[in-house]
Amino acid sequence: MIKFSILVSVLVLSACKSEKLNTKESDSAAKEIFYLGQKLPGLKPEIFAPGVVSINGRFESTISFSPDLKELYFDAKYENEASQIYLSKLINGVWTTIKKANLTKGNKREEMHPFVSPDGKRVYFTAYDSIFSDERIWYVNRLENEWSEAIKLDSPVNEDMAFFPNHSKNGGLYYFNLSKLKTYYAPNKDGEFIEPQEVEIDMGHHAFISPNGDYLLVTARNKEENRKDNDIYVYFKHQDGTWSNPINLGATVNSKFSEKTPSISPDGKYLFFGRDERDIEPGLSNIYWVSTEVIERLRLKE
Repeated sequence: MIKFSILVSVLVLSACKSEKLNTKESDSAAKEIFYLGQKLPGLKPEIFAPGVVSINGRFESTISFSPDLKELYFDAKYENEASQIYLSKLINGVWTTIKKANLTKGNKREEMHPFVSPDGKRVYFTAYDSIFSDERIWYVNRLENEWSEAIKLDSPVNEDMAFFPNHSKNGGLYYFNLSKLKTYYAPNKDGEFIEPQEVEIDMGHHAFISPNGDYLLVTARNKEENRKDNDIYVYFKHQDGTWSNPINLGATVNSKFSEKTPSISPDGKYLFFGRDERDIEPGLSNIYWVSTEVIERLRLKE
């Protein structure tokens, strides 16, 4: 009887371990499906979806995912062509063929910097006809099975040239004011972005706030080594609401080329960024991704 009880206990423990292992493997497989079936990166940046999203000879920069990770949006262009936003959706376990989103339906020549809101109900983006003249922030609302007509954001935000919109789960909008060359933040009051205020940071542009609002990523000239290329830096938010000094993400992420347009996946697990490698034949700018553990390790040193 005792031997039988021991045997049952061993079988139960073995079954539990097997179930946990299968669950982990299933979770890992599910996560990979959410990113176009790509192998999840570790602490070393990898090109995201080479040949599908990141295509040699084309310039890609900004990427954004819906909160359920079943939709992706990114901007891309070939040399001397207008920037356009592209999309793909995960339907019944299969990603649809990537196609142009055409959010403004041709009313604006260029569309770029897509950002899916944390609730998944809007896609914000930058649209314009002529560079450094009419850049403004636009958005589309989610309808039942499609997006609404594009709407120019009715806010003091758009009183100046503005681009690269994004916001954390608390809803305040971060963006770069091209007229003043500063990063700004507009609080969300009853669904309206009001009273933009300058973000008190030392340097940087193309700022992206983390999903929880606890750190801010920017692109900035590498001054520490007196180089002309751009690197990605992080500012950590203090308890009193101020920001830390900028911290370079280091040689693991940054290179001799220009890193740009950082963004964080909705679950906070992955950093995406563009790397301008146009000096490499045939000339390109791919999107890379890496675990946000590279950021968290810097937080421990801050």
